[in-house]
Amino acid sequence: MGMLRRHGFRIVATFFALTLAILGTVVASTGIRVLGNAVERAGVDDFYVATPGDAVGAPGSVVKTDALLGAPLAARGWRIMYRTTDLNGAPQVATGVLVVPLTPPPAEGRTVVSWGHPTTGAARGCAPSYGFDPYLGIEGLRFLLDRGYAVAATDYIGMGVAGPDSYLVGESAGRAVLDAVRAARSVEAADTSDRVVLWGHSQGGQAALFAAESAASYAPELDLRAVAVAAPAADLLGLMAAHLDDISGVTIGSYAFDAYAEIYGDSVSGTQLSDILTPEAIDILPRMNELCLLTSIPELHRLGEPLVDGNFTTADPTTTSPWRELFAENSAGSRSFDAPLFIAQGLDDELVVPADTLRFARHEAGLGIDVTYQEISFATHGTVAYLALPGMLQWLDRVLADPAEVRPKS
Repeated sequence: MGMLRRHGFRIVATFFALTLAILGTVVASTGIRVLGNAVERAGVDDFYVATPGDAVGAPGSVVKTDALLGAPLAARGWRIMYRTTDLNGAPQVATGVLVVPLTPPPAEGRTVVSWGHPTTGAARGCAPSYGFDPYLGIEGLRFLLDRGYAVAATDYIGMGVAGPDSYLVGESAGRAVLDAVRAARSVEAADTSDRVVLWGHSQGGQAALFAAESAASYAPELDLRAVAVAAPAADLLGLMAAHLDDISGVTIGSYAFDAYAEIYGDSVSGTQLSDILTPEAIDILPRMNELCLLTSIPELHRLGEPLVDGNFTTADPTTTSPWRELFAENSAGSRSFDAPLFIAQGLDDELVVPADTLRFARHEAGLGIDVTYQEISFATHGTVAYLALPGMLQWLDRVLADPAEVRPKS
């Protein structure tokens, strides 16, 4: 059996010290980054053009890189396009960013933190690396760089560069997270090692967990040292059940049902949109899927509100085949992994239900994983990853300093 360490986190002096550090860093580096980001926008679209042959090659091999001018303070960064595979093993191309500090690397190379981002949307233009500031959403980036780590941040398949939709498709997302590490190792100037930390929030928590579960078989050359997630979308049945009749369910469902119909529609009977969505929902789906979450919430809500309270689906997808089975298949927790796991959950989170995350933490401990579970009393879904940073970083410092201390005992 594994171990479950459960902590309640009170944020007082640590939080304010962290806030001051962030503000100081932002003030010092924002001007340079804004100027660099502005210069780069002129040709940014060209980077995201891939040819049909670009997907052919070893997973994690690099198609192209683009050095970024607007890098964080005392760091250098690249946009990267790299090869990966989807859940069926078909070759795909994904994009993302790679950031490394300017400090000298250790002799064995830098540990790579592979970041899985939370939901930003499903359209290609919602890819974080495509944004004006491609580093903005990498939670904890400054503190990870200050520890000497390289940070790889995938967009997932289907975002940034054309490809099949992978929203909440766990295996595809997990492979994109792992292949981002392989890509980082291919960039010689990054000076990376085979040591890997996975870190993800919400949708990215699901991606990080699937990456952890498949790492030993999919990327056995990587040395997985630690996995950290904040409010992970680990239990998709629980997530969908909690939001069947509210605007969050309509928004998430618009992204998810469209992705699942595309990915499973030709191979799994009953996965056409008309098998689960009302005609009204199908009508608005193309527009919903064009909109990026963080920049279009009012418009998403305007489109989705008429579908709340039973007007979105024709049946309960959490009890109706094949949707129930697909959501279960894309929920984390089916396999153990040989690395310690940190889980943070905000108790004011209205999207990922705290009781579901606690249940998942206990499940993972039951698989033999060493789990540290931290509850943060006033954290919401949007703030939990940032507010978890003091505890997560303290935990990470400990487990990387002495991995034998927390490795599951055989």
